[in-house]
Amino acid sequence: IGSIPDAVLAALKGHKDLGVHSEMFSDGVVDLVELGCITNHQKVVQPGKLVGSFSIGTRRLYDFMDNNPFVLMGDVSFVNNGFVISQNPKVAAINSCIEVDLTGQVVADSIGTRMYSGVGGQMDFLRGAALGFDGRGKPILALPSTTSKGESKIVPFIKQGAGVVTTRAHVHYIVTEYGIAYLFGKNLRQRAHALIQISHPDHREFLEKATFERLKCMPSP
Repeated sequence: IGSIPDAVLAALKGHKDLGVHSEMFSDGVVDLVELGCITNHQKVVQPGKLVGSFSIGTRRLYDFMDNNPFVLMGDVSFVNNGFVISQNPKVAAINSCIEVDLTGQVVADSIGTRMYSGVGGQMDFLRGAALGFDGRGKPILALPSTTSKGESKIVPFIKQGAGVVTTRAHVHYIVTEYGIAYLFGKNLRQRAHALIQISHPDHREFLEKATFERLKCMPSP
């Protein structure tokens, strides 16, 4: 839901033999199916089927889904099962979030004490990709570097009262428009450095100072 999945789907139009196993999907998948990009032929779980548990979109999406044997809508206990997810090859699990602190803690359901959304299947799909049977899964968290008000989404500390949805121990890839930070297995100093490199340039000096205040050392690779 939102601009990030739409942007991802739009960028996949040059690919082929893609498969979909997702908690939810929207109109963007219809374009990729019609272009022949999504075939689901390479999937191990439900090959040939576009798998989801719910969808949100326009009449075009619902007409595409209606009585379509290509589409399988399953119970969330199956679709979001990490063991099921991990069986498909080269799983790219792309989720978004509200903010990430300098150690890699991910907030995805709340803005401070205010609930913004549900936890959803973020951890299910990130773990499923990380534990992929073929060892080629990519657990990805993508977010813009700033809010609509220009505030950094990479922050020294998560807001008071906010909930951590994905722990820093489970985070692998964080992506913004400024690049990719790979955090898995890195110490706090290295994590802060990687995250600052993909933060908005206007906020990098502030984040470096905040890192020193928090960790008592400068961020470094």
